[in-house]
Amino acid sequence: MRNKILDFMAEQQGRLALFLPLFLGAGIIAYFARGSEPAPSVAWALAVASVAAIAGAWRWPLARAPLLCAACAATGFALAGLETARAPPWAPLPRNAAEVEGIVAAVEALPAGRRVTIATPSLDGGPPLARALRLRLRTTDPATLSPGDTVRVRSLLQPPAAPDYPGGRDTQREAFFAGIAGYGFAIGPVQLVQQAAPGLWARFWAGLRQHIAQRIFVALPGVPGAVAATLLTGINTAIPAEDRTAYADSGLAHLLAVAGLHVGIVMGLVFFAARLELALWEYAALAWPTRQIAALAALGAGFVYLELTGAHLPILRSFGMAALATLGVITGRRAFSLRGLAIAAAVLLAAAPDTLMGVSFQMSFSAVLCLIAGYDCARPLLSRLVEGRPWRQPALYGLGLVLSSFLAGTASAPFAAYHFGRATLYYVPANMLAVPITAFWVMPWGLAALILMPMGLDGLALIPMGWGIRGLDAIAHNVAAWPAATLAVPQMPPSAPLLIAAGLALLCLLRGRVRLAGLLPLGAGLLAPALIAPPDLLVGPGATLIALRLGGKIFLQTEAGATAYQDQAPTRLWGTGDFSGFGVLGCTPSSCRSSVHGQTVVLVRAAEGVDCGATIMLSGTWLHDPCSATTPPIIDPAFVQREGATTVRLAPDGLVILTDHAIRGARPWVILEHPQLPMAKTE
Repeated sequence: MRNKILDFMAEQQGRLALFLPLFLGAGIIAYFARGSEPAPSVAWALAVASVAAIAGAWRWPLARAPLLCAACAATGFALAGLETARAPPWAPLPRNAAEVEGIVAAVEALPAGRRVTIATPSLDGGPPLARALRLRLRTTDPATLSPGDTVRVRSLLQPPAAPDYPGGRDTQREAFFAGIAGYGFAIGPVQLVQQAAPGLWARFWAGLRQHIAQRIFVALPGVPGAVAATLLTGINTAIPAEDRTAYADSGLAHLLAVAGLHVGIVMGLVFFAARLELALWEYAALAWPTRQIAALAALGAGFVYLELTGAHLPILRSFGMAALATLGVITGRRAFSLRGLAIAAAVLLAAAPDTLMGVSFQMSFSAVLCLIAGYDCARPLLSRLVEGRPWRQPALYGLGLVLSSFLAGTASAPFAAYHFGRATLYYVPANMLAVPITAFWVMPWGLAALILMPMGLDGLALIPMGWGIRGLDAIAHNVAAWPAATLAVPQMPPSAPLLIAAGLALLCLLRGRVRLAGLLPLGAGLLAPALIAPPDLLVGPGATLIALRLGGKIFLQTEAGATAYQDQAPTRLWGTGDFSGFGVLGCTPSSCRSSVHGQTVVLVRAAEGVDCGATIMLSGTWLHDPCSATTPPIIDPAFVQREGATTVRLAPDGLVILTDHAIRGARPWVILEHPQLPMAKTE
């Protein structure tokens, strides 16, 4: 046994460092999974304990691995707590219209109108808030705005919306760590108080980004301009919802999320162009290290593209990986490696622990992990395919495209299913068609447009760029229209993505046959949705949506104020959108009655419809405790205001009631009082 352990340790030598970011993430997940906020002293105590564990790891070599893993987990927990402590608390927003005055941080085009982000806003002349506001302007507002302008506008405001069902997307947590106080819409014209003063770095790039986007919209109106602005400036708010849905359903949503693919194309094009130019100059080709110079030029181009697209976390993460790859080219090391990925993950988690909970981090790192590990396994076979047969190079490129699409799409699909409730099935053929068009036509013309823009000749490049974008749009819409292009996935338990991530880590990071052990947690995570009993009832925030799942159908009632996004909550929860109204159950004007698993469910529509003998009563209006001491559970706006969105599982032996507040607990980002005016989710 001892010899087997020693053999295993020798085989996995050097792999411990690859697992340390996973334990860092485990500590972060442990922090966010708590139902209450730990005392600040806990974070500092864990930070000290992690330092002590690291010191002990070097003192006792036999305990090095567990001590380092424990230190990383403690560090992750402490970093998440410190990040929460640094974030400013929620600011109460008025329920009535307020006059908002502040500095414009960003101006984003929408399919209809514009949206502005106002930093350090003051409400009705009060003190400035520590958080920003995002306001949708009136579509007829003619004001010309630039980042840095001081503006004043009368608006209706409200805080971020609560999850639509227990365990759903937590936009309050996302806004809390993004520094957003709330959202709203203008009910009056924007007044320009003071124009921007030049000079600030961030303001310069924000203004340049908006100027480029405006030039693009003039040359390419409609969807091509919206997609071009996304690729060249990172402003993706102008893409219509139906086109965004088509890209998502066809597996091409990553083309609209500026990240690794885009920065890789930009840096690759600049590297190729710089090295070609140096090779054509005889003196430089003979006397200079052209490979290293081209790599530095590519790194500079990547940095400019990073700033031009907003320097948001996905592009920062991608640029960090690209910078490591460029450093490998300069030093003669492998450009892409699991160690480089581990370093990038550790740095990003240490800088912004909350990003681990977002879909962007999970999908991108799982995709890159499987790409690197998959190509490590396939490299010998691919080398043999072209060894001595150069005519097979085109076929190798096609095979690589298929392999890349399969590895990246398959690795990220479970996390997309967890967050969005659906999985795409045709991502491989869609990417085989769309990625070459993006890499060899759309992005090169886009870079040419940026170069020609100072001379006013950008239209010469934007027009052919638009041709390519129309091709991408056609691919997205056609593939999305194929039969069964998307598969609805019912709500997955929180343990599912953890098991899937653990399985992928074991499969990709370990050596030898022992890596096959990762199939166990991976399979358990994929099967988790089928192993849990789904709820039978859903009452959304504010009780504006009440849904009953019965016999494969969803019986739905919505009240005034429910948004289109909230109406789709049953689909995301149950994985089906076969809706019917409650009326088909044989309702009366005062109530609807149904029997589920031997339990009586009553939907109360009027006071005379109250049934104190029911198993459970639901209502979109306040019932004010209409029964005696034997009152059955009542889920109405008063209950939901206290407890958040609620699901109920009906069983012959009783009820299982799960509320949003029971899952999220009392955390700094949880707003206990539901907003008065329901709003759509804001990306």
